[in-house]
Amino acid sequence: MPDRLSALDASFLYVEDHATPMHVGGVAIFERPRSGFTYAQLLDLIGARLAFLPRYRQRVMEVPGHLARPVWVDDVDFDLSYHVRRSALPQPGSDEQLFDLVARLMSRRLAPERPLWEAYFIEGLAGDRVALVTKTHQSVVDGVGTIELGQLILDPAPAEPEPFEDIWTPRREPSRTQLVLDAISEGVQRPGEVVENVRSAANDAAAAAGKLAETVGGVATTLRTLVNPAPTGPLNVRVSGGRVFSVVRTRLEDFRKIRAAHGGTVNDVVLAAITGALREWLLSREESLTPNATIRALVPLAVRDAETAEYSTPALIGNQVAAYLVDLPVGEPNPVLRLQHVGHAMAEHLDSGRPVTARGLLKVGGFAPATLHSLGARAAGSLSGRIFNVMVTNSPGPQVPMYAGEARLVEMFPVMPLMRTQALAIGVTSYHGGVYFGLNGDRKAAFDVDLLAGMIEESLEELKGAHW
Repeated sequence: MPDRLSALDASFLYVEDHATPMHVGGVAIFERPRSGFTYAQLLDLIGARLAFLPRYRQRVMEVPGHLARPVWVDDVDFDLSYHVRRSALPQPGSDEQLFDLVARLMSRRLAPERPLWEAYFIEGLAGDRVALVTKTHQSVVDGVGTIELGQLILDPAPAEPEPFEDIWTPRREPSRTQLVLDAISEGVQRPGEVVENVRSAANDAAAAAGKLAETVGGVATTLRTLVNPAPTGPLNVRVSGGRVFSVVRTRLEDFRKIRAAHGGTVNDVVLAAITGALREWLLSREESLTPNATIRALVPLAVRDAETAEYSTPALIGNQVAAYLVDLPVGEPNPVLRLQHVGHAMAEHLDSGRPVTARGLLKVGGFAPATLHSLGARAAGSLSGRIFNVMVTNSPGPQVPMYAGEARLVEMFPVMPLMRTQALAIGVTSYHGGVYFGLNGDRKAAFDVDLLAGMIEESLEELKGAHW
């Protein structure tokens, strides 16, 4: 039987255009060890691990006439050096130059005729650092059979990469005739699906709004969403093809102190800090904010698979990410009250779901946040953009150093994709005592994303100094 894309995976291909590439990214910054960390060593490391990720050597093949959804086939011309590329900044490269390059890389679509991922080894950073920028299409990572590349190449202990000898033999691609025959055979069993496949390919994403109740999780939440659509404002515009990217570096201990002082969870404090920053950002744009003004955030969270009590291996995360809608109280001037509102809203969702605690997530092997951010983007991509203003993903990572070969990971910033009418997406990852924010914005609508990044730092300081 052909390895056919799921309806959700196919929809990510159908909705993609030059302004909204459907890939998730990551920026990993490494400290180069004394023994060195070269492009050749990275090729060996990734090449050796691809045996565990067969999807990364497969490409999408369309079925003639769109009689069925596309299929995954082995790329008979697979070239690792095409997917893992080398780049450099003019020395000594600054973080600003790196993030400007990241914005340009993320704005470009992945080549549809090749496996849908790329990695860039970027040298020249000041302080003898190197960066690895990854791009992986949302149709690739499902969290069950395939995880994100960034999760697989990181280990909890340094190890010298061994030279890699590629002995992979691709399977022969099916002919167009075979693809049609397979589609007809499946169509006989499910004739209605043939019509739906043609309609989905010819039009837009397949019935995203119809998945609202299932993805958001709960009839009551769905009814509230339909009755009260997301507020309008500068975050919800038709995005352009350009991107801007900025980051925020904070310490996990600060979030824990705020949690201890005012209650809630670390995730509540993260959302409250973002809320305060969005408030100041909107005011800087002379937006009118009433005391009850809100910004609706889509907050994907990992949930426990009912059949899996514990996660034990990197290849078994379970495609279980629920996307919760949270109204962030940007009209509230008091930072403690903002935190309270966010905490109550999140508690309401978590009481009715199957949340996986941060401790549970940390049991997943490798650097799980890379995969969990991808799954969060999948959950967001299956929803209509009219029901939320901004996506915020937050995934806890290991609090011990991680290594790619012998190179120690210093920082990791997620790069979340933009939907057609979302000008901003925020990814958050905690790692080794730090909490790292990646802000991906539309170059026209969110040109001042650097200003927002600074406001997140100020909002966190405001929470640290807040009293009842």
